[in-house]
Amino acid sequence: MQKFGDVVTHTQYNLNDVEFLFPKEFEIEKFKCLPSTEPFSSESIKYLDELSKILLKESGIKNFPDVVTFAFFCRKANILKMKNKYESNLEISLGRGLLFHIAPSNVPINFSYSLISGILSGNLNIVRVPSPRYEQIDIVCNAIVKLNKENNFSAFSSRFALVRYDRESLATGYFSSLCDVRIIWGGDNTIEQIRENKLPSRAFDVTFADRYSLCAINADVFAFENAPEKIALSFYNDTYLFDQNACTAPHLVIWLGSTENVEVAKKKFWHSLHELVKSRYKVQSVIAVDKLASLYDQSINLKNIKKTATEDNLLWRIELEDLPVNIDLFRCNSGYFSEYHAESLSDISKIINRKYQTLAYYGLDKSTLSDFIRHEKPGGIDRIVPIGKTTDFSLIWDGYNLIETLTRKIEIV
Repeated sequence: MQKFGDVVTHTQYNLNDVEFLFPKEFEIEKFKCLPSTEPFSSESIKYLDELSKILLKESGIKNFPDVVTFAFFCRKANILKMKNKYESNLEISLGRGLLFHIAPSNVPINFSYSLISGILSGNLNIVRVPSPRYEQIDIVCNAIVKLNKENNFSAFSSRFALVRYDRESLATGYFSSLCDVRIIWGGDNTIEQIRENKLPSRAFDVTFADRYSLCAINADVFAFENAPEKIALSFYNDTYLFDQNACTAPHLVIWLGSTENVEVAKKKFWHSLHELVKSRYKVQSVIAVDKLASLYDQSINLKNIKKTATEDNLLWRIELEDLPVNIDLFRCNSGYFSEYHAESLSDISKIINRKYQTLAYYGLDKSTLSDFIRHEKPGGIDRIVPIGKTTDFSLIWDGYNLIETLTRKIEIV
């Protein structure tokens, strides 16, 4: 065993089973000695802006709206806009040191947002990318390699590494033993397994566990929507784009408004969505079986539910006559939605527990939503965003202010 400061590392571990996507050659000893920087350093903003330009010039990027969104997120104008929100609170702050990120396997582009949060907070970063060979990962990695070669950003590029390895590897234990903050994106079981690897005494975990999301639609507005297909497209991007696997993807649709308008709105909304799904989405046979099994499970355990008749397996709708407190336990993916007509937003407060993450909405104003949070004080829900914005990354995520969490303040008295 060899000690680095207060950290005990396994010197016998040689990283041979770790694939370094970037950089190809990685010297951990030199890497660990690099200093933290202040949040939103000018170098980090320049780097991300150049990365954005390279990505937006990639010919194949149009096939991946998540990469396009990421590229726009990295633009200088957007970063400066975010920086302005923190300007008064960043005095004498530095990154905490070395961050070890473990990205989720079900959202291809998530690793890059996790990396950005580490870069903008002034930290060194080791990011484990998902094991599945998503094209989005290749596009981002190729842009990083290109930026490193063409624009002489090698010094800044040396501040992070992108790695891939199997779960059985000892790499998680090794990187955990070095880091100051471990960021874990994944299911509850994944987090529990990773936590078996010890951290240095002053290090801590930031975890993004299993969450559940829902959507509220004001039918009194949607019934008169002139472009329902536009709202349906936004909902499609929130849900079908990642097979309804992302924590941000709604599984429950709450309808608000008069009974008459709810019926009109339902027909417009679901018809527009189904037409869109038919033209863009392919459902695998095994998913149809999963949906059937989910329906049986829901039918056995809940009262007064009804599956709305559909012409195919692309879109399944389960109507709820009552809203059970454990509705978050009954979900599937790839187009499986429970729906309920509520008299008001207050009706849903009884089901909101700490598992709830994102509330997407349409036809509701911010004051109504603020009043709902202030009056009902729900135990969950960390984000309330318009339909179409559920996957938009923010430096405030799952209730964490990432810049403040990933930096340390130096007090001078």
